[in-house]
Amino acid sequence: MAEKTLDDLFLDTLKDIYYAEKQILKALPKMARASQSEEGKAAFLKHKEQTEGQLERLQQVFELIGKPARGKTCEAIQGIIAEAEEIMDEFRGSVALDAGLISSAQAVEHYEIARYGTLKSWAKQLGLTEAVELLDATLQEELETDQLLTQLGETSANPKGSKKAA
Repeated sequence: MAEKTLDDLFLDTLKDIYYAEKQILKALPKMARASQSEEGKAAFLKHKEQTEGQLERLQQVFELIGKPARGKTCEAIQGIIAEAEEIMDEFRGSVALDAGLISSAQAVEHYEIARYGTLKSWAKQLGLTEAVELLDATLQEELETDQLLTQLGETSANPKGSKKAA
C-alpha cells in the first residue's frame, strides 16, 4: 500500500467538508422555520444562500485537483446537526429556543472554520494557489457568519431566553 501524503489528506478532508456542507444545506431551512425571531430566520436563510456558493467553490477546488466532487460521510457534522434537531424538539415554543438554535449554528460554524482554515493551509503547502483563494473566501464568510450569530445571540436571543414566559 502506498504511503499516504498531504495530497491524500487534503482530498479526504475536502470530501468531508463537501459532505458536511450538503448536510448543512438541508438543515438550515429547518432551523429557519424553527426560529421564533425574524432576525434568526433571516440569518439562517442568508447562510443557506452562502452555503450554496460555498458548495460551488468546493466543486471548483475538486476540479483544480482533477477529482470528482464527492462527499465522504462526516460523523462530526451529523452529530452537530442531531444536537440541533434535539434542541428544536426539546425547546420548541420556549423562550430559549432561538438561543439554542444560535448555539447549534455556531457549533457548525466553528467546525467549518476549523476545516476551511486547515484546508487553506494545506492548499498553500501543496502550491494550490487558486484553491487557497477559494477556500479563504469561504473561510471569511464562515468567520463573518460566526460574528453575526454572536451578535444576534448577545443582543436578542440570549436576553430573551433568560426571561421566564409570562
